[in-house]
Amino acid sequence: MRVPDACRFTGISRSTLYLLIARGEVEVIKMGSATLVLTESLRQLVERHRYQGPSPRTKIDQ
Repeated sequence: MRVPDACRFTGISRSTLYLLIARGEVEVIKMGSATLVLTESLRQLVERHRYQGPSPRTKIDQ
């Protein structure tokens, strides 16, 4: 899915999503000029955070 759809799916901001991509926590592929976020990668992210519980907020999360 495209980045805006991934943000709506997870409820996170675009900047946070790109931070997660840079950290390797979310997988993307490039098709031409489009950045596509792999749906399974987002599901895994949600599941990891679901079982970890709340984490301390950082400036990027606020």
